[in-house]
Amino acid sequence: MGTMTRTVLVSGASGLLGSTLLPALAAAGRGHLSLVRRPPGAGEVRWDPAAGSIDAPRLRGVTAAVHLAGEPIAEGRWNDARKQRIRRSRVDGTRLLSEALARLPVRPEVLVSASAVGIYGDRGDEVLTEEGPLGTDFLADVGREWEAATGPASDAGIRVVHLRFGIILAREGGALPRMVRPFLLGAGGPIGNGRQWMSWISLEDAVRVVLEALRNDRARGPINAVAPNPVRNAEFAAELGRALHRPALVPVPALALRILFGEMADAALLASQRAVPDALKALGFEFRHPTLPLALQAVLDR
Repeated sequence: MGTMTRTVLVSGASGLLGSTLLPALAAAGRGHLSLVRRPPGAGEVRWDPAAGSIDAPRLRGVTAAVHLAGEPIAEGRWNDARKQRIRRSRVDGTRLLSEALARLPVRPEVLVSASAVGIYGDRGDEVLTEEGPLGTDFLADVGREWEAATGPASDAGIRVVHLRFGIILAREGGALPRMVRPFLLGAGGPIGNGRQWMSWISLEDAVRVVLEALRNDRARGPINAVAPNPVRNAEFAAELGRALHRPALVPVPALALRILFGEMADAALLASQRAVPDALKALGFEFRHPTLPLALQAVLDR
């Protein structure tokens, strides 16, 4: 077991997970630098993944990196241009950062790079561990390329961790506020037939998983960053309704979602991923919110 690294470089620092990670790093007494696309301020480093540029000299002294940047997946209908942005924002940015870290005179100890359970594709009731096969749809292909783009870092001897996140549950942003809205209007319910599995994790536990990946020398390769109790969509809707004291009786038909969102509906809203955190269990990680009722209570009561 290693110690928490001293200066952590973070991409996607303004996102849901990144903006919560930064104060957690500070609370642990660790310095951090944020990768930004705008003109940098104090504690920031400029990069432009689309242009393939990064201020590499400012990375000297970084002892760990957390890479969270990427185009949102489930915001609107996909077309070819949007799918290209989704792919390039993950693959090109990851490769650029990995190459820059690999070229440093003193390389960081670890690169913790975000991935997603979408890498498994739509797998029905199959229990998905880190050792299992990957999917074949668009999001699975993106996930495969996303993880492979860290190759320059691992080839340079940097310990690389791929955190395959499920749905991160948070009051402040992400998917949950959009799920809550129809319930508050009395129109909440399951999506499609409600039988698809949902892999999820509370925001607090997601941050703790990142910290574990940074400090635990045994953490490497793919890790399912999900709570140990995935649920079917119908159960998720029922638990959310209970937490909000609202009914969960109005289903959203799959056909309506396909009409509205096309390919994205099947890949991101109706797909079934029953992922379990075997690698985290092997590391001895203990969840603060192992069950959905505990997670929703912690998130919604804040």
